[in-house]
Amino acid sequence: MSIRVEDLELPQLAEVKKQLDDELAHLTNSFSQLKQAQSKFKACVENVAEIKPANKNNIILVPLTNSLYVPGKLADSENVIVDVGTGYYVKKRRADATKHYGSKIDFVRKNLDSLEETIQKKQENLNILLAVMQQKMAAQQQ
Repeated sequence: MSIRVEDLELPQLAEVKKQLDDELAHLTNSFSQLKQAQSKFKACVENVAEIKPANKNNIILVPLTNSLYVPGKLADSENVIVDVGTGYYVKKRRADATKHYGSKIDFVRKNLDSLEETIQKKQENLNILLAVMQQKMAAQQQ
């Protein structure tokens, strides 16, 4: 059973508006987090591309944390250690690591597209709701 928005009273419309606002805030936050994840995966692809046989035995900076690096020597230019999630790391060839992160980027992109569509629909619903609320308030003032 569906209820027409036009049949609701102003207090009920205000509740629906609050719920839509909350949903939009949550969806927008999720969208932002997915964008950040996508950027990190893209950076991983770029970082893997920097590990070349020509750089073998070069001194590099190895990150221990986001802001702490130590010098190290690139001993293996064919393999990298890939974070596969939940604290697990796997040794992969450079091409396989690039493929792994590429699939992650594609997965996130599909979710971003879907989420963007959902956000647009919710925004349209909110705009319709606001128009109905304005009509009802104008009718009450007359």
